[in-house]
Amino acid sequence: MAQMNDLAALVKELEEQLVICIRCGMCQSVCPLFEQTRKEADVARGKLALLSGLMENIFADPEGVDQRLNKCLLCGSCAANCPSGVNVMEIFIKARAILTEYKGLSPVKKLIFKKMLANPTTFDTLTQWAGRFQNLFIKDEANTQGTSCARLVSPLLSNRHILPMAKTPFHKSLTDLMKDSGPAKDPASSTRALLFTGCLIDKIFPNVAHASIKVLTHHGVSLIIPKGQGCCGIPALAAGDRDSFTKLVDHHLDLFKKEKFDVLITACATCTSTIKKLWPTIYKNATSSVKEQLEQLSEKTMDINQFLVDRVQPDFCGPDFFGEPSDAPEKSKEIVTYHDPCHLKKSLGVATQPRQIILAAGKRLVEMEESDKCCGMGGSFNLYHYEISASIGNLKQKNIADTGCTTVATGCPACMMQISDMLAKQNKNIKVCHPMELYAQYLEEKIK
Repeated sequence: MAQMNDLAALVKELEEQLVICIRCGMCQSVCPLFEQTRKEADVARGKLALLSGLMENIFADPEGVDQRLNKCLLCGSCAANCPSGVNVMEIFIKARAILTEYKGLSPVKKLIFKKMLANPTTFDTLTQWAGRFQNLFIKDEANTQGTSCARLVSPLLSNRHILPMAKTPFHKSLTDLMKDSGPAKDPASSTRALLFTGCLIDKIFPNVAHASIKVLTHHGVSLIIPKGQGCCGIPALAAGDRDSFTKLVDHHLDLFKKEKFDVLITACATCTSTIKKLWPTIYKNATSSVKEQLEQLSEKTMDINQFLVDRVQPDFCGPDFFGEPSDAPEKSKEIVTYHDPCHLKKSLGVATQPRQIILAAGKRLVEMEESDKCCGMGGSFNLYHYEISASIGNLKQKNIADTGCTTVATGCPACMMQISDMLAKQNKNIKVCHPMELYAQYLEEKIK
């Protein structure tokens, strides 16, 4: 009975949000999926129409509703351009949760989300062992992006250029890092920042975390990096598993309440958006005290680029934060272009700050066409609909290459994976990195 009451409450919340949509079709013009398929069912308006009779459709054709609802990148392009202000991403996530609670998860998803992802220690151990044996299944392609291909034909990995897991995940170097970093330059007056790592940075892009620490400590930020961090919960939530999502949020709330900090920083656009927007709104059966805690945490959460430009610069660095004028002519500087992650620009409105960091690193920034257009990754969308994902991604790699850049930067690890795959397929000699890596390299060279 309790489960059905929860389900009914979620359906009611959904219905209240659905009435805002006026079916104007503005979402068609910005949806990257609709651009590829030209199917009304693939655009937000079509899905919202389906959800209007959700309960009837669940009983009539649960699998059909599930397939149509999950064929979405969750990029937020429709919500960002909706004249009525419909929060499409939140609606779709709630609808997926309703379907999952009605149908249940498949045995494979139960294993992945409930047994692995929702238990950070178990997840760390399993991925560490997988990293040790990954060379049995993938082969090094020796390309600029550092990607690999599958040694064997596999439906999941065929035609993909994948980034291997790091030899040493970030959390394994955490004790020595914090021991060596020492206190901030002026602990009495500095901002105390908690750094949330996220799965992809921890296990595939630890260099992004190392660069972030280097930059933050250089600018006198007092850092807190709790041990035992796990996933922000977005993979489970995207699959409709609100229980695993809530368990992960609880895990981090317990970690964070032991620390005193002024701001929570992440270098992952998706983690930032999830903590800031979805933790307070999708958490299951939150008490008033938990709601208050989640809302306070949401207010404290910032993308690292935004934090450095908006907070650190005036407080610590003075007018020369973005470096001394370079003697080198503009044309001789390395050309870098920037891809706007959907969850950073469309969900959080952070766009100028990463570009300022790139300029701070002494690079020449050349804008690509449609820099804020989705790269086609979409998390699990890439697994289930790889052909469409690759078609969208190929448009992105062409726009990147057309700038004549040697490096493309972006603030989302998932986008870094997708763009690396697309560039590697075309044998493009273009590096993929995070703005923090560029800025940390600049600081290293400046100190030398």
